[in-house]
Amino acid sequence: MKLLRLIISIFLIAVALWVIIAEQMAGASANAFVNAPVVTVRADTAGDLTLPNLPFGARVQKGETLASIDDPLVDNIRLNDLRMEQSFIEAEIARLEADLKSTEALRTSLLDRVETFRVARLKELSTRLEHARIRLAILEGGELPENTDQEILSLVGELPGRIPMEPGLVPLILDHARERVEVLQIALDTARAGVFLGDGYNDSPNAQQRATELKTVISQLQNGLAEAQRRLRAITTRSQRENLLVNAAGGREITSPVNGLYWEVLQSDGINVQRGDPILRLVNCDATFVSLSVTERVFNSLQIGEAASFRLTGREEVFEGTVARLAGAGAASIYQSLAVAPSQKHLERYDVALLVPELTADSERGCAIGRTGRAFFDERPLNWFRAMLD
Repeated sequence: MKLLRLIISIFLIAVALWVIIAEQMAGASANAFVNAPVVTVRADTAGDLTLPNLPFGARVQKGETLASIDDPLVDNIRLNDLRMEQSFIEAEIARLEADLKSTEALRTSLLDRVETFRVARLKELSTRLEHARIRLAILEGGELPENTDQEILSLVGELPGRIPMEPGLVPLILDHARERVEVLQIALDTARAGVFLGDGYNDSPNAQQRATELKTVISQLQNGLAEAQRRLRAITTRSQRENLLVNAAGGREITSPVNGLYWEVLQSDGINVQRGDPILRLVNCDATFVSLSVTERVFNSLQIGEAASFRLTGREEVFEGTVARLAGAGAASIYQSLAVAPSQKHLERYDVALLVPELTADSERGCAIGRTGRAFFDERPLNWFRAMLD
């Protein structure tokens, strides 16, 4: 019995020693802490700076307003010139539209007169032709006494081109009547086709000729109006662009480029800043990672992409991660753009960085910059027990 108890005691002591030694020999970091890159927000224009009253460490969302800049001395001379030129073009367009409207109204009135003339002229020619045919029928219907030549002449009028004292013979009068009928028929046919014949007249009435001229004038006015409208669109586009530039130079809001923490203020509220001056710094909570240092033996055994685990101090939850960077000893320069700088003891060891996606996605602890913990790279004997506690 004593021998059994001695064997069991020796076995328990051996297991305990194995656990202690294995836990201590397992690849682990001496210290580890949550870190993140720092984003410097700069002024994109010159002017007077206005900063909100935000406490250090306050959460900011991407697109949230961080500051505003106002420049009361912005140069807007070019913008005023463009606006004046735009007003001139608008006045020209208004004039062209008024001229076009009045010209079109005048042409419409002339076309109405042309239609009235055409209807009256056709009616006139039809009437004259009808009576000329009646006279011709009378002349062709019976014989006339010779002593009635003068009376017939007095009825039908003087023959055109008649020699003075020439006797008005009945055959000539009949031929003249036939000529009148044919001429009137030709004039009526051409008038129906839109061409008006007559001594001392053109082939169209004066109103129609004027309406044709106004059609050319209207076409010129339409072309000029279209050109002015194109110029207005071009100058409006230029004016809008210049307005954006003036507004940007005159003052604008500065928004957060990342989801993060209000980390450091580099300028005072109300001072005048120039374009490119740093205003404040933010911690980018969407890019957090774990900085740690290890011994030379552990460092030389690690590779990029190798699995690792991280546990915050005072927490039992273990986060899985991967090795993202092996900076080695004396890696002070890589911390110049990070939120937390390493200690001197950290720099005496070998620097490693871990990506821990689950920690970054944690809304409560994902941006706990500076929180410490430990990182492990090997399986440890008590991992099964820790899993049971989780």
